[in-house]
Amino acid sequence: MERLNKSEIIFKFISYILIGAFGIMALYPVVYAVSASISGKMAYESGRVILLPIDVNFSVYKLLYEDKGFWISYINTLFYAVYGTLWSMIISITGAYALAKKRLLFRRQLNFFIVFTMWFTAGMIPTYLNYMDMGIKNKWGIVVAFGVQAYNIILLRNTFEGIPKEIEEAAKVDGVNEFQLLHRIYIPMSKAGIATVALFYATSRWNGYFWVRILVKDPMELPVQVYMRILVENYQKMYEDMPANLPYAADSYIYAILVCSIIPVLLIYPHIQKYFAKGVNIGGVKE
Repeated sequence: MERLNKSEIIFKFISYILIGAFGIMALYPVVYAVSASISGKMAYESGRVILLPIDVNFSVYKLLYEDKGFWISYINTLFYAVYGTLWSMIISITGAYALAKKRLLFRRQLNFFIVFTMWFTAGMIPTYLNYMDMGIKNKWGIVVAFGVQAYNIILLRNTFEGIPKEIEEAAKVDGVNEFQLLHRIYIPMSKAGIATVALFYATSRWNGYFWVRILVKDPMELPVQVYMRILVENYQKMYEDMPANLPYAADSYIYAILVCSIIPVLLIYPHIQKYFAKGVNIGGVKE
């Protein structure tokens, strides 16, 4: 067994300490949110809830279960995440595949224009006016308008460029067209990069708040993040309207929504995490 010298031992020790500290910092807000959502009213309002729950009760989740507005917003969030990610992946994969081909006409200029959008933007007000002129005021408009991100296209393009050209040439000899080449060769050989980009799009859609709040006018089409924000803005009124003998605090209801909103991400991420580092490394570096 290989022995480590003193400097390597010190380096690993410091690394483990830092990683552990960062892990605790990332995990603490989640644990606190769960504890705050199930702790008793007096325990929470007196500041005794620091890490673990006190006077545990699940009354707030029963109330949340009966809240139709929450479930409507939750279904809307699923809609934005599922259909938005599918649409974004279709556009990103086909666009990246085309840009990865050196035979594409004006390839360098098109790549420059895509990268240019990462450096410069029109600004919030012109962008807002542009979206309003295009009539983006509902769920489908949000799904289509926010279809792609330049960085994700570049990531997939670099991933596709890393596939050996000999495989493509052999497939073309067998009479495979471009669509079959993309479906049978490029996509199966780029699972890590595609899974990584899909994760980026899914989390972005799931957590989307700002533009949906500004553009979508129908309250029945708002996602759970906006629903939670509206509750925070009306916190004082909600607090005053609550009966004094309730077993939970007003904040506990908001924390319960927060906990429910992160459950799908916690369930899906472990299955995609194995592709994450590999996908970023493959697509992030151009050979």
